[in-house]
Amino acid sequence: MKMIIAVVQDKDSNRLTDALAENEFKTTKLSTTGGFLREGNTTFMIGCDDEDVDGALDIIKKNCSQREQMVAPISPMGGNADSYIPKPVKVEVGGATVFVLPVESFFHF
Repeated sequence: MKMIIAVVQDKDSNRLTDALAENEFKTTKLSTTGGFLREGNTTFMIGCDDEDVDGALDIIKKNCSQREQMVAPISPMGGNADSYIPKPVKVEVGGATVFVLPVESFFHF
């Protein structure tokens, strides 16, 4: 058995939830916040049998798209603000960060 932990952008969350449910994957969703952009994410915890991991990964890949977004840099804390130019920067966001972990035991009470 495996535990899939997938961190996705909030914009992809509903689409991924629907796709996983259609394929009978049971999930637990956690609201999380990213450290770099400090924007909302959703972390999915998906428990599945070893043979279902590839199917779950395909669903995640198909439903979590990467895109470019303009973000304003955060002012340096305690640094020299005189040389700081708040110019928006284009960054790539979205997609999914996925961890697949072995599960030693599983209980459902």
